[in-house]
Amino acid sequence: MIKWIHKYKNRITALSGFLIAVGFALKTLGYAVATDYVLVLATLIAVVPIMHKAYLALRMKAFSIELLVTIAVIGALFIREYTESSVVTFLFLFGDFLEARTLEKTRSSLRSLIDMAPQAAIVLHGTDQAVVPVEEVAVGDRLLIKPGGKIPVDGIIVKGQAAINEAAVTGEAIPANKSLDDKVFSGTLVDDGFIEMIAEKVGDDTTFAKIIELVEEAQESKSKAERFLDAFANFYTPAIVVLSVIVYVWTRDLHLAITFLVIACPGALVIGAPVSNVAGIGNGAKYGVLVKGGEVMDRFSKVDTLVFDKTGTLTKGKPEVTDIHIVSAIDRQELLLLTASAERISEHHLGQTIVKYAHQQGLATVAPKDAEVIKGHGLKAIVDNRHLVVGNRKLMAQSGISINEAAESYAIAREKTGNTVVFAAIDGTLAGLFSIADQIRADAQQALAEMRRNGIEQIIMLTGDNRHTAQVVAEQLGLDAFHAELLPADKVRFVKQLQANGAVVAMAGDGINDAPAIATADIGLAMGEGGTDISMETADVVLMADKLMQFSHAYSLSKATMRNMKQNIAIAVAVVIFLLAGVLLGSVHLASGMFIHEASILAVILNAMRLIGFNRKSNADQQ
Repeated sequence: MIKWIHKYKNRITALSGFLIAVGFALKTLGYAVATDYVLVLATLIAVVPIMHKAYLALRMKAFSIELLVTIAVIGALFIREYTESSVVTFLFLFGDFLEARTLEKTRSSLRSLIDMAPQAAIVLHGTDQAVVPVEEVAVGDRLLIKPGGKIPVDGIIVKGQAAINEAAVTGEAIPANKSLDDKVFSGTLVDDGFIEMIAEKVGDDTTFAKIIELVEEAQESKSKAERFLDAFANFYTPAIVVLSVIVYVWTRDLHLAITFLVIACPGALVIGAPVSNVAGIGNGAKYGVLVKGGEVMDRFSKVDTLVFDKTGTLTKGKPEVTDIHIVSAIDRQELLLLTASAERISEHHLGQTIVKYAHQQGLATVAPKDAEVIKGHGLKAIVDNRHLVVGNRKLMAQSGISINEAAESYAIAREKTGNTVVFAAIDGTLAGLFSIADQIRADAQQALAEMRRNGIEQIIMLTGDNRHTAQVVAEQLGLDAFHAELLPADKVRFVKQLQANGAVVAMAGDGINDAPAIATADIGLAMGEGGTDISMETADVVLMADKLMQFSHAYSLSKATMRNMKQNIAIAVAVVIFLLAGVLLGSVHLASGMFIHEASILAVILNAMRLIGFNRKSNADQQ
């Protein structure tokens, strides 16, 4: 019976509306008794799903809006106000129907993401091809993706090249050209060309699966305002019942008391905050920005201080080796091979840059032995029975390796031109210096300028890189301050210091070194495409396209979502005050009041839906 009620709820609403129309027609023709029977039938049909929801809420020890309506309808039937009882139940069900339809639109981004999930994959076994469900793909499988095909899992290209539409992951509609050794992501499309790839992440570990999981969790997460309103509704509903009894005792007017009961329903007030939250998070997902819940939106809107890592955040994170300077008697190729082999264990951008450069030079690196990563400094390893120390000046000093005056002068000169210098020592003696340069992101200046206009008071860079290179970047971007040569613990200390001074801090980074500071900040932000899994999991906001303009969009969106939430609460409170005043003055009646009440619910939903189409340009126009 209960399943039947929910399955045919829309038909029940339509039947109720039809019977009311028939009742009004009979009343016009003068059939008063028949009219009453038809309207009572319409009321009884429509009140069943309402009563059931009220019953379920009571079982959960919650006082719902449906309970108020049920009490009011029973009272209306008792005093023979059949027109009022039938119209109230129909309007409530019809409003519920419209509310469900419009709320579905606010979740359209998540639904479209789920629809994009790949279902099958072509697995290669030698020259044979087999189409299998995507759930059966294993790490290490070799896959073929044809033109127009959907990439089923995360992996790396081993053959071919293609223009890949990564909008499902990054929010960017312009196809990205990918070829050998490039990473590709589940849920993206091969627009042109073909590729063969090796599966690296499958099932729930793929980037696309994590996006869906994060957005689902975020849309269920509640802000402080939502939690307050939920608690408020539990106290408000019984209070209204008590007030209605007081109104009846005071006036001896049961109709007035029942009308007061229905009109005071906090429907728009309860739904106003969550619908804004869902719409805002949906907009973020549409543009490749994952905001992990309503509480994050709330905190993000209050941020006044931005703290950035440098490499991979303010810069592109795709540095290149610009020079290798030999210090001792060693062949350049041998130094490159030994250093790149040691760096194979590193997840740092600079280390991976050296490895990539060695491969481009046709060198086959080998696995190091007894390797040890010293966070914030570099690493130590044994390669071909030779002891290597690779990293910054501090690591050289700690390891007892001296840097002569000529090498130091060379390093400083390179750093002043924006290069980062990596020192490489072999068997206790400095062997060479690697100069590595990274480019500032093209959208960095525009994004930072937009965020300043939207309320950011100071922008600071914290980096483990050397002071000279950091200064070049800080000057080019017009940052308020920078601190260089920092360890992960140093970054955490600076973030805590800012918070102690009253700043609301957002920390943006992309590496393992950034994860502690990201977790410490009021809002942690990670660069998703190039970032590590730990930084993405630690962060509150993830930028899937690695573009700082997405950061600007997320910040503007958080402020717009909070404004929208406040607008909805103001609309709901104003309507309730207006209706209650109208009831007590005798100018608002049960049916008309219910119509206005349902209209207010739709008004806050439609207001929230404006967030679905929100973009930075529209926000700038409002400033």
